[in-house]
Amino acid sequence: MAVNHAESPPRLEPGPLLAATHNQGKVEELKALFEPHGFRVVSAIELGLDEPEETEATFAGNALLKARAAMRASGLPALSDDSGLAVTALGGEPGIYSARWAGEPRDFYRAMERVEDALQASGSADRSAKFVCALAVAWPDGLEAVFEGEVHGTLVWPPRGSQGFGYDPVFVADGETITFGEMAPDRKHAMSHRAAAVKKLRAALLA
Repeated sequence: MAVNHAESPPRLEPGPLLAATHNQGKVEELKALFEPHGFRVVSAIELGLDEPEETEATFAGNALLKARAAMRASGLPALSDDSGLAVTALGGEPGIYSARWAGEPRDFYRAMERVEDALQASGSADRSAKFVCALAVAWPDGLEAVFEGEVHGTLVWPPRGSQGFGYDPVFVADGETITFGEMAPDRKHAMSHRAAAVKKLRAALLA
């Protein structure tokens, strides 16, 4: 569902597109999703932009916070992603804190261990989970839009595969038998939570 902070957000025109993220895995996935449509994705890393502290309570709030900060620093329309893993038996954790569960420097194997340890401690047999993505666009004139996508699945242990990033090696999407970490990138990009959000964004802003 799109949450538009304008009655009619402007189109995103093909050309340079600022991805307000310092996560190289997300940059590569956004490139795969947008560059076939005529965009040249440039990241906050390449432009040397600071990464703001994520202080909001929702994926959408943090995505907007990052998009606004990048837009103000660059003067360009900015696209930001905030996403994470929500585990049913853990009450939706790690959720917006998914990256922070990996610590500094970020170690996602440790983050996956923390999720598994918490599941074992919970005593629940429910291993269902979902990846959630919020994509926010902020324009210099103050217009904003947010698009959200989800993919549901099951957590496995131990981790399997070296593709993808983050929690991908422990997540098997519904209807699949392999983890996102074992899946070819093009196949994952076609079904991911980020792909679902991008599909909504394209329908609203590129059509």
